Amino acid sequence: MLTTDRVDPPSSADGPTTLLTFLDFHRRTLLQKVDGLDAAGLAATLGPSTITLGGLLHHLAYVEDHWFGVVLHGDAPGAWWADADWAADRDWEWTAARTLSPDELRHRFVTTAARSDERIAAALAAGGLDAVAHRRDRDTGEPVSLRWILVHLVEEYARHNGHADLIRESVDGLTGE
Repeated sequence: MLTTDRVDPPSSADGPTTLLTFLDFHRRTLLQKVDGLDAAGLAATLGPSTITLGGLLHHLAYVEDHWFGVVLHGDAPGAWWADADWAADRDWEWTAARTLSPDELRHRFVTTAARSDERIAAALAAGGLDAVAHRRDRDTGEPVSLRWILVHLVEEYARHNGHADLIRESVDGLTGE
């Protein structure tokens, strides 16, 4: 089960191990940033931004389901996203987070990450890092590899964990890596 306990990625490992341990490290970093916060803490914003820690949990759960489910394997969107009215609210995953309890936000994130790990393992077994996604790049039509998707997700987490650092510090002064 995904927890807040982090292990530094190895300094020297094969490609899949390096990418998967960095993804895991960043998932756990986000969980550390939201650890112990109630609904008010998860709904806090900083400055003019509307980004919240709860929104980050929900957004990243959606991003994982989209990339590892819809794009990589051609699966239908997960049940939590299937009925979203994206036409009415392009930022639905962010705004819907405000209506969910802290426990539900954490549950969605952890459950989706676990499902993503299963999907990643299946793709690695079938074709390694060069496994080609079911969907092609929407702009170029080029194939998308599992390697590219993993790097993209590490980048997505790294960027949003920077947001999480700032928001968490503004909530209660907690800082960290």
